[in-house]
Amino acid sequence: MARVPAVLNLLHRLPRVPRALARRYRARQAPTTVELVRQPHPWTRALGLVAVVLLGAWLGLLIVGNVRAPVGPMDTTMTLRPSLTGGTKINISPLGALQLDSHTAPVRLDVNVDQLDPVRSQALVDHPERISGLQDEVTRDIAHGTFDLAVRSCVAVVTGATALGLAVYRRARRALAAGGLALTLLAASGGSAYATWNPDSVLEPKFSGLLSSAPSLVGDARSIVTEFDVYQQELARLVTNVTKLYDVTSTLPAYRPDPSTIRVLHVSDIHLNPASWKIIASLVEQYQVNVIVDSGDTMDHGTAAENGFLDPIEDLGAPYVWVRGNHDSMVTQRYLQGLKNVHVLDDGRSKSVAGLRFAGIGDPQFTPDRSTRPGSGPVQEIAGARLASALRDLRAAGKPADVAITHEPEAARVVDGEVPLVLAGHVHHEEMEVMKFGTRLRIEGSTGGSGLRAVEGKYPDPVQASILYFDRDTRRLQAWDEIKLGGLGESTAEVSRHLPEENQPGAAPSPGTPSPDPASSPPTSPATSPATGPATNSP
Repeated sequence: MARVPAVLNLLHRLPRVPRALARRYRARQAPTTVELVRQPHPWTRALGLVAVVLLGAWLGLLIVGNVRAPVGPMDTTMTLRPSLTGGTKINISPLGALQLDSHTAPVRLDVNVDQLDPVRSQALVDHPERISGLQDEVTRDIAHGTFDLAVRSCVAVVTGATALGLAVYRRARRALAAGGLALTLLAASGGSAYATWNPDSVLEPKFSGLLSSAPSLVGDARSIVTEFDVYQQELARLVTNVTKLYDVTSTLPAYRPDPSTIRVLHVSDIHLNPASWKIIASLVEQYQVNVIVDSGDTMDHGTAAENGFLDPIEDLGAPYVWVRGNHDSMVTQRYLQGLKNVHVLDDGRSKSVAGLRFAGIGDPQFTPDRSTRPGSGPVQEIAGARLASALRDLRAAGKPADVAITHEPEAARVVDGEVPLVLAGHVHHEEMEVMKFGTRLRIEGSTGGSGLRAVEGKYPDPVQASILYFDRDTRRLQAWDEIKLGGLGESTAEVSRHLPEENQPGAAPSPGTPSPDPASSPPTSPATSPATGPATNSP
C-alpha cells in the first residue's frame, strides 16, 4: 500500500512530459520559421534570375559573340549588340557609319569594315567585269557570315548566362535555368528580327561622319526608284563604291546626280547666321542644285541695316526663290527684289524656275520683337486661302503649280488638295506629312541653327536643310535627303535618304499626277532622255 502514492504521483506527472517536449520542439522549430519568413518573394527571385541572364548574355556576346567574315573585297567583323530599337549599323572607319532600320528587335547588328583586302580589291580594279558578279558574291558572304554569327551568338549567350548563374547561385539547376532562359530570349529576339526584317531599309540610310558628304554611295534618286531588286543591288553598289573609295583616293567622291532629275535645295529660318551662306553654297556645288527655295525668316528684325547680309545670295550659284517670314519686313522684300537671280513670291504670284513652277505668299504678320505672337489663326488662314485661290487660277489657265511656298505651316495646310507639294518653315524643326486631300507638306528646320537664338536653349539647334529630287517629266517629288549639321559648338553631320511611299518598289503610281507643262519644262536632250537614262549610271 505504501507504493500507491508514488505510482499516483508518477501518473500525475505524465501529462507534463508531452507539454515539455512540445515546448522544446517549438523552440527548436522557431529558427526554421524565421528562415521561412526571410526567404525572398518569388517575383524578386524571378527578377534576379532575369538580371543574371541579361548580364551574363551581354558579357558572353561582348567577349566571344563576334564573327570575322569576308564580304566581297572587305574583311568585316559582325556582332550582335543589345538594343532598344534594333536595326543595323555599318561602321566604315575612318569615313563614318550608316544606319539602317532593317528590323525591330532588342538586338542590333553591328558590321565593322576592318580593312580592304589588297588582293581581292586589286582583282576588282584589274578586272572590272567581275563587278557584275559581285552582287551574288556579297549575298553569299553575308548569308554565311550571318549564319556563323547566329551559331556563335547562341553559344556565347548560353555560356555567359550559365557561367554567371553558377557563380551567383552556386547551384547547377539554377545555372542551367539561366542558360535555358538566355537561349529562349535570344530565339525570341531572332524571331522578332525575322518577322520585321525590312530589306528595303537600304533605301533610307542615315549617314554620319564623313559619309554624310557622299550620299551617292547608295545611288541617285532615279536609280533607287526604278531598280526593284533593291537590297542585293544596292548592297553590291555600296561595296563597290567603298572599294573604289579606298583604292582610288583618300577624299570623298563628288556627287553625280541623275541628269534627268531636278534638284531643289530647301532652306528656311536663317535668322542672320552668316555661316549659312557658306553651307548653302557648298550644298549647291556638291549636289549640283538647280534652284534654292527659302521659306522665310532670313532676317531677324527686318531693318534696312540688315540688308547687306543678303548680298551673298547673288553668288550662291543657283536661282533663289524666296517668300517673306514673320521676321522679314517689306523693306527686306524690296531689297531682295533688286538682287539678280532672286525670285520673290507674294500674294500667290507664280514663277517657273529650272523646270518647276513655284507659287507662294509671304507671311501676313511681321513680329520681329515678338510683341505679337505669330502662329495659327484667322490671319494665317486668310493668307492660305488667297494662295489656294491663286493655285486654282493657275490650274484653270493650264499652268498648274508644282510647288507652293509659305512661311507658316498653318497657312500651308489651307492649300491641301490644290498642289502636289507645299513647303514651309517657321517651327525650327523638320516635319513631313501627307495631308487629308493628298498634298504633301514639307516643313524645314532652321538652316541658320536658329541664328542669334542658338544660345537661348539648353542645347544648340542643328543646322538643317533638304535636297528634294523631282522627276523632270512628271515634276513630282521622287526622293529627298535630310541634311543635319551640329549646331553651335558641335561638329556632327548626318544625311538621311527618304522616298515617298508611292515611289517605294512595287507601289502603284500615285493618282493625280499632273501632266507636264511644255511652257515650263525645258527640252530634254537625247543623252539625258528619261527613256534612255544617262549615259553612265555609276554613282
